[in-house]
Amino acid sequence: MKPTLSFDEAVNLLTKYVKFSEVKNQKHIDLSLCTAEERPLAQKALVLINLEVEKGILTQVQLLAKLGLN
Repeated sequence: MKPTLSFDEAVNLLTKYVKFSEVKNQKHIDLSLCTAEERPLAQKALVLINLEVEKGILTQVQLLAKLGLN
C-alpha cells in the first residue's frame, strides 16, 4: 500500500467507487465496491479529501464536482 496520497490521487481513486444510489439521479461513494486490499487506502483517501474541505482549501460543492457526485 502506498504510504501517502496526493489530493488528486485520492480523488482519482475514489471516483472508481462512485455509483448511483436507489434515489433517482443521486450518486454516492460506495466502499463496498473495494476489495479488502483496497479498502484501507480508499478510507485514507476519504479522510484526505474531507480534510481539504475542512481546511478551506476547497468547498464541499467543488469536492463533489471533482468526484462526479454533483
